[in-house]
Amino acid sequence: MSDATADTTVDSSRRTWLITSCAMGGVGAAAVAVPFVSSFQPSERAKAAGAAVEVDITAIAPGEKVVVEWRGKPVWIMRRTPEQLAALEQLDEQLADPNSVRTAYPTPEYARNRHRSIKPEILVAVGICTHLGCSPSDRLTPGPQPSLPNDWQGGFLCACHGSTFDVAGRVFKNKPAPDNLEVPPHYYTSETTVMIGEERSA
Repeated sequence: MSDATADTTVDSSRRTWLITSCAMGGVGAAAVAVPFVSSFQPSERAKAAGAAVEVDITAIAPGEKVVVEWRGKPVWIMRRTPEQLAALEQLDEQLADPNSVRTAYPTPEYARNRHRSIKPEILVAVGICTHLGCSPSDRLTPGPQPSLPNDWQGGFLCACHGSTFDVAGRVFKNKPAPDNLEVPPHYYTSETTVMIGEERSA
């Protein structure tokens, strides 16, 4: 074999070895990159901590309620009718905490009023009963119905143990739930958009 032929054979072997090494290195780099890139995604712990949720309320009609998730909790956003707001005026004597002064679930100052909200017509509340964590169901139609009094003005019923709440999330007297529904921190970024999970900075 001539020296030229030997050199060609060596160069060919070296080229094959280099190509194979680079390919294997690339596979290894990709394998390392996947968990590294994944580390940039929000962790389950970060999701549980809960970022604020911005909600456009434009499409919510009077008497309607939508549910969004914040910190793994269902948050109700309801546009109350003038009739529902008027009914709140008649209920104080029937309620356990009409002025939201109990501290187990503190109500923000801006919602410590009869309608428990910034905008009177818009309720923002965590839809979890303060008794054992069930989710109350809508009983918005006034009048007699199963498990409710004959003078029912509309609100929410936790069927698990019978706790009832008005359309401001205030609990009625002599019910298992120890407190009104929680009002989460929130503020309006515009006339039609509410930010849930944060309070407006000073």
